[in-house]
Amino acid sequence: MSIPRKVHAVLRRIVIAALIALTASAVPLAGARADRPAKEIFGAAELPAVLPARAIGFYSKGCLAGGVAIATDGPAWQAMRLSRNRRWGHPDLVALVERLSRDAAARDGWPGLLIGDLAQPRGGPMLSGHASHQVGLDADIWLTPMPDRTLSASEREDISATSMLKKDTLYVDDRIWTPAHARVLMRAASYPEVDRIFIHPGIKKKLCDTWTGDRSAMGKLRPYYGHHYHFHIRIKCPPGASGCKSQAPPPQGTGCDDSLAWWFTAEPWAPAKPEKTDKPKPQKRDMRLSDLPAACAQVVQAPGPASEADVTFGSGSIASPDGAKALTLGNAASAFAPVGLPARIPIPVPRPVN
Repeated sequence: MSIPRKVHAVLRRIVIAALIALTASAVPLAGARADRPAKEIFGAAELPAVLPARAIGFYSKGCLAGGVAIATDGPAWQAMRLSRNRRWGHPDLVALVERLSRDAAARDGWPGLLIGDLAQPRGGPMLSGHASHQVGLDADIWLTPMPDRTLSASEREDISATSMLKKDTLYVDDRIWTPAHARVLMRAASYPEVDRIFIHPGIKKKLCDTWTGDRSAMGKLRPYYGHHYHFHIRIKCPPGASGCKSQAPPPQGTGCDDSLAWWFTAEPWAPAKPEKTDKPKPQKRDMRLSDLPAACAQVVQAPGPASEADVTFGSGSIASPDGAKALTLGNAASAFAPVGLPARIPIPVPRPVN
């Protein structure tokens, strides 16, 4: 039986309208020209790609499909610098950060996390700041404990994190540093999903010199300049993930050896003296979409969700990519009893107080 021409025309209009509605939240294709810097394309995306959750590529060269946002406020966290729109990550990362906030508050004497940058809604290169944080598996956590009140929007933009160092030195200031700082860092390192944590060399030395608990995860704490105000959690590619490239594992051992001492002798943080030359410096080429894994083109073109609330961890539910059923995640009102977290993220063994 053939379909009448009028009915066929009506169905065609319905399909076209549905496709327009589906792609309304996508990054405009006109903005995804091959010659346009990838940071501009991904920096313009306000919402994530409604695709199965997937970290694509490497931490400093990739993108994120199916990202979710961590809520601006939770029982034991507050998100900072909201105007950047970098509260997004792979669901495994967001769940782990939420779990760390609960465990640290319940067991480590840490009142709550102030959460810095995770990733952009669709990952990818950023307009400013990080070279990594592109695949939704990196998170910055301030070393400033969360205050016992809700910060205002302006405070979240303007207040600064606290440096752990003595002024003009590479060493921790004991007037600021507390045992709770050590406990929250060692707890974060204890999670099997965590690949490494970047911290300032002075903080690493402090932990090497003073931590008396289990030191089996100490090697995950990697010294790196610029991390005296916050620590940077990097998790491994999710099990079975295709197209996600993990970093080589850290060296065996605690890292409390000559490799750490080097940071205090070679001054790698000092800026190099500019060479005297009349030759113009070559301009660094911005990364293009074509430089990223091929699947990132699909991420750019994919539709977005109806609203941010639909894909916010802690807001009650997150819609599945096909829209058929909602996946219930942690509810901020349920304090320390979230549901629906990935089962492979275990509760770590409590650390002794030192």
